[in-house]
Amino acid sequence: MPQFFIKADSILSKLYGNDWEKKLQAKELQANFVHMTFLCRHFKRAYQDFFLSGNDLQDKSLSAVANGGGPVSTYLRFGWMLFLALRIHVFSRFKDMVTCTNGLVSILAILILHVPIRYRRFSLDDSTRFVRKCDKGVDLISSLSNIFHASEVDLLETSKVANNLIVEILNKTPRPASECQAEELKDIDTDAFSYFEGLMEESSLVSSIQILEKDYEDAIYDRGELDERMFVNEEDSLFGSGSNSGGSVTVSGVKRKFDSISSPTKTITSTPSPRGSPVASPVKESSATASIKMPPPTPVSTAMTTAKWLRTVIAPLPPKPSTELGHFLSSCDRDITADVSHRARIILEAIFPSSSPGERCVAGSLQSASLMDSIWAEQRRMEALKLYYRVLAAMCRAESNRLRSRNLTSLLTNERFHRCMLACSAELVLATHKTVTMMFPAVLERSGITAFDLSKVIESFVRHEETLPRELKRHLNNLEERILESMAWEKGSSMYNSLIVAKSSLSAEINRLRLLADPLPSLDAIAMQYGAPTAIPQRTEASSDPNVDTPSSPQRLATTVVSNETTGVTGEHNSFVSPVKERSSAFSAFPGKSRQPPLQSAFASPTRPNPYGGGETCADTTIYVFCQKVLKLAAIRIKCLSDRLQQPNLAMEQVYRLLNLVLREQTGIFFNRHIDQVILCSFYGIAKIQLLNLTFREIINNYRKQPQCKPQVFRNVFVESRRYGRSGHETVDIIAFYNRVFIPAVKPLLVKFAPSESSVEQSHGSEDTEKSDGPSPGSPGSSPFQRLPDMSPKKVSATHNVYVSPLRSAKMENLNSHNSKSYYACVGESTHAYQSPSKDLTAINNRLNSRRVSSRLNFDDPGLVSDSVVAGSLYPSQSSLHLTSDSVLSQSQSQSQSQSVLLASSASPIKHK
Repeated sequence: MPQFFIKADSILSKLYGNDWEKKLQAKELQANFVHMTFLCRHFKRAYQDFFLSGNDLQDKSLSAVANGGGPVSTYLRFGWMLFLALRIHVFSRFKDMVTCTNGLVSILAILILHVPIRYRRFSLDDSTRFVRKCDKGVDLISSLSNIFHASEVDLLETSKVANNLIVEILNKTPRPASECQAEELKDIDTDAFSYFEGLMEESSLVSSIQILEKDYEDAIYDRGELDERMFVNEEDSLFGSGSNSGGSVTVSGVKRKFDSISSPTKTITSTPSPRGSPVASPVKESSATASIKMPPPTPVSTAMTTAKWLRTVIAPLPPKPSTELGHFLSSCDRDITADVSHRARIILEAIFPSSSPGERCVAGSLQSASLMDSIWAEQRRMEALKLYYRVLAAMCRAESNRLRSRNLTSLLTNERFHRCMLACSAELVLATHKTVTMMFPAVLERSGITAFDLSKVIESFVRHEETLPRELKRHLNNLEERILESMAWEKGSSMYNSLIVAKSSLSAEINRLRLLADPLPSLDAIAMQYGAPTAIPQRTEASSDPNVDTPSSPQRLATTVVSNETTGVTGEHNSFVSPVKERSSAFSAFPGKSRQPPLQSAFASPTRPNPYGGGETCADTTIYVFCQKVLKLAAIRIKCLSDRLQQPNLAMEQVYRLLNLVLREQTGIFFNRHIDQVILCSFYGIAKIQLLNLTFREIINNYRKQPQCKPQVFRNVFVESRRYGRSGHETVDIIAFYNRVFIPAVKPLLVKFAPSESSVEQSHGSEDTEKSDGPSPGSPGSSPFQRLPDMSPKKVSATHNVYVSPLRSAKMENLNSHNSKSYYACVGESTHAYQSPSKDLTAINNRLNSRRVSSRLNFDDPGLVSDSVVAGSLYPSQSSLHLTSDSVLSQSQSQSQSQSVLLASSASPIKHK
């Protein structure tokens, strides 16, 4: 699907304009397709665990043959069609994965009550699966909620709604299940259920499916939506090969990583990983005490477990500031409790709008939202509000301890800070439920902030919410990467409002490209646009306070210091402690340990002086920290791509240092672009200047294998153009950008990396000197890659699937313990004094490869592995060691490179596959 959107971009742009993705909801359609694939697989697994599948049915009249696949149970098809009726008539606006899973589980309960007993694969006597309620029998709702990590209240509500659909669409008459004597209801607590006699009779089941399909066709006829009936018929091979429980899966022929939606099996501070599917069937187990299998987590089970954290940890909290938070709000220069509550109500109402007659749905449908949607929106607002108050209280506690003062006026009266906190809380709630119709960055638009604003609170949010599940931590990490790589560099980012102050030499280019962000919209404007309540508290907007980050014109930002930003506040000097000392520029390379700046300085006006900052402004501190994060992200990606390209460490370090110089001295290269575009060009530039055997095609082909790769990164690069005397912009491929923009701007920096005669002589020196030890020419300093997190497992062979991972800390402690440390050798521990691990492995491999080992081993031979063989492999002769040809630079290499040598050849353009 992504490839289709790329190929159809030119056609769809002519038909619907440049914003066709937003008009046609392309991203929502793609996400909906993936979610439905997961939901259908989850439903099939659950059904096959409880009932006989189509392959097991001897009565062929109760199974239908799928298109190109095997038989599908008619009961399974009926359940799926009833679920689609729920999606169309009930979940009309917010079709999130958690709500849909609750719908599938409630339908599974209906099937358990109505499918004949002879098709059951389970036993109600299984105590590991079913919960009994005294003498009334099995509590079915409680049992299913435990198995699928669902909410009992939601399951009961959804079951009642599904029963109403059966009445309205199929014209069936319900009866209280407690009054019925059906065999299927035996040994089940039926107080909360309704029963439909004859619902699953063979004579009426097929006609009921036809009625549900006709109702579904009529509902989606004018909507142009995806026909979701196909999911129950198609085989898994059409949607993905292998298991979707982790790692990667192929969806529509596209390899997708699911690291962001599947958590590891173990975590310490996070919620435990879920069970992937119901436990093993008692029919398959011969013993009642058989061990319970724990399948790996799936995207659906992971979402349900994360929702359980929200339901059990956040939902029970009060929907108002806690006593501790109330003390902080009232301890400001004035009591701002009413302002905080008023702002939260408006912003969250804009993100989760209440349904009203005639309101336009988020998905673009003009159909009014149902009552279920109103309840859903109210629940999500409450969850986001409680999470916001909880984390805000933790942040205030930490800031108060750091400043030794309870007066946090400069932070708590900052409008932008509160909106970022509300947006982050709402985004976590949306990510928990995996909502299709409200995907990031929708929360930014409705909060009136930019992506750069949100990045300022992500790290603090994670640090101050210790119970946050690992799934949500990964989601925030992915958001921060998206912001650093491209969103912060887009037009309208508030990053430029700080950059124009921190580096005034860029003001002309920033103003010429009109990159500055618009002023922060007022709460009244947001309330009017999204229909939020506009009731004004006793004291209105916090903008009346002299310390609030009031919306101001970006044109005045670089030249004028607003008078109210320089006014003194009680405890203000303690509120600004600069983490930056003894540096000459905000664009300096990141140090060994980065430090998050205080929240007050991060959200203060860019032009405001930063006390204890050596004459710096708050913009200097903000941009410095931002550049730290950008360089660290770039270093990680440079290292990964360099490993794929099998390039020497010296070239990898030079690519990083070139990118660092470009960020400091040619910052305009990043404007309106993706940092990966600069990384790709830096790789090729270093390859040309160092005469490495590396082409742009190889770089791009290996970049395609990176998990963050998007084809538009190297196919659509922003460049300025001038036609008919008028300036404009266009998009070109990465090679055209390299030749037209990158080389003319970066050539003075690139020639610094030309190999000198001394560096060539040093490369012929002692073989004990590592290639990565020496700094690149003209750029002294320690390697930044030593401080990067280990990206394991790492592929170490270009021709073989050999991967290396570091030894786990727990095993390392056991090996290094007093009782065992003398008996083991660890990977990475040198076998020769002053020798590197890489040479150890090379020597061992050379020794083993040079000997021909028989395919049949005689284990009775005592001399099979002797001490002399081991000693010979660990201490090879010096003649067996040699330098590879690509590690020695040719002495005849030219010291200066011409413009034609640096340019990329246009004879091999990028192929659009």
